[in-house]
Amino acid sequence: FSDWDDIPPSAALEVISEEEAVQIIAEPLLPIQSSTLRDYVDHSETLAKLVHLGVDLSQVEKRQKAGQLLLTLDFEKDVKKILLFLKDVGIEDNQLGPFLTKNPYILGEDLESLETRVAYLKSKKFGKSEIAQMVSRAPYLLLFSVERLDNRLGFFKNELGLSVKKTKDLVIRLPRLLTGKIEPVKENLQVCQIELGFQRNEIQQIVCKTPKILTASKKRLKQTFDYLHNIMGIPHHMLTRFPQVFNSKLLRIRERHMFLAFLGRAQYDPAQPSYISLDQLVSLPDEVFCTEIAKASMQDFENFLKTL
Repeated sequence: FSDWDDIPPSAALEVISEEEAVQIIAEPLLPIQSSTLRDYVDHSETLAKLVHLGVDLSQVEKRQKAGQLLLTLDFEKDVKKILLFLKDVGIEDNQLGPFLTKNPYILGEDLESLETRVAYLKSKKFGKSEIAQMVSRAPYLLLFSVERLDNRLGFFKNELGLSVKKTKDLVIRLPRLLTGKIEPVKENLQVCQIELGFQRNEIQQIVCKTPKILTASKKRLKQTFDYLHNIMGIPHHMLTRFPQVFNSKLLRIRERHMFLAFLGRAQYDPAQPSYISLDQLVSLPDEVFCTEIAKASMQDFENFLKTL
């Protein structure tokens, strides 16, 4: 999922120039040439208070220019208003530290711009708790301009032919669709259509049930499909009904299918009496799978796996 780590927009990184940073760091009180923010905590009220909030400075300093940014901020003047804003958005007190560890850049953002972005989401009928959930799960969300958010929502609505409500539900469930790169998403949609042979309306249903498919590894998608469709004989319409099967490890699918085949129980046709749904195949814990689905003991299953 490396493509899918939230990427802060470049503007958020350009908060302060190298020259400005050097001047600030060169103030006599601060230990010169330190490579770690920890060394500044005693001299910086802002850093001390952020640590107190639970911000992990060792993580922050790995982020490009984030350390320099924090050293320029005044707690009372710059930081406090952003903290109040985040609490207002719905970030709980105990989440502020982890949130700012992931996205320290928000402390350098203009408050008015942040408020405009939240107002935009409200105008699109996202509820307060939905916005809170999205922001806490995709910490960079509010660094993006209204235009960017609008374009993204438009992309998913048009590309997938979704209603406004379904588009909303999609990004509430996987808000990093609004912040991550768009190329891998386009590629996955193409893979589903061209290489795996799903119809547009099937892709729509699959994505609405299992949004993660949009960000899954293409290789894994193809391998899992190949096994389910070509080895196990599962037709497209069944995969559309149970797309969560694509989130499962292929090894688990393969081991369980082979065990069922060995027992003569690998029956995935709903028209047959001994039908096993894909959901039962992948989501049940081993013990339940063995006793209820395979009608065998855990010991039988373990012994069988040793023969593979």
